[in-house]
Amino acid sequence: MFHPNKIVKYLVLSDLAFWTGWGLLTPVFAIFIIGNIQGGNAFVVGIASAVFWISRSIFIVPISALIDSSASEKDDYFVLIAGLFVASLVSFGYIFASLPWHIYLLQAIYGLGLAMAYSGWAGIFTRHIDHGHESTEWGFNATAVGLGTGLAGALGGWAVTNYSFEMVFIAVGSLSFIGTVILFGLKGSIKSSSAHGTSFSAKEKHSNGHH
Repeated sequence: MFHPNKIVKYLVLSDLAFWTGWGLLTPVFAIFIIGNIQGGNAFVVGIASAVFWISRSIFIVPISALIDSSASEKDDYFVLIAGLFVASLVSFGYIFASLPWHIYLLQAIYGLGLAMAYSGWAGIFTRHIDHGHESTEWGFNATAVGLGTGLAGALGGWAVTNYSFEMVFIAVGSLSFIGTVILFGLKGSIKSSSAHGTSFSAKEKHSNGHH
């Protein structure tokens, strides 16, 4: 039976916790804006979505290029941790939002955080993916995130209906922080220098030499 290496496992577990948290909010975020933000309507929801995607898109390539310019993998790791931390804080910010520009600012910060997180995550994951199991491990991550987000969507709707948005925001932030903390377990596994491109575990290299 195939077992992913430690780094891949931790990256997937971090993704699972982080996106399960945000999955609680995604289906009900528009309802929050319309019902709780002064002047909130469908247009404000649309602008908020646009701000997030534009922010993420503007920052992701420059950040990726910056960390690629260094031979050290620690840069990827630091940017990943920092990005997840920034994104986690955003969910608590929603608790205090009351005007559209508050939402726009938080969405811009969220986009920056995810641009940082994705840039670091993708570099580390690609570099340490197990040879011969590339599609499986990408699929493993996509499945974990998809299932977590899907189940969380139903739970988030239930929580808002029976409790409050504030509780959901706290749950989102808490799970996001858990996703960040999980990655601390990789501190000793991240290399101070690495060649560009995919690298494989010693186990994989040994087994490949006997094929």
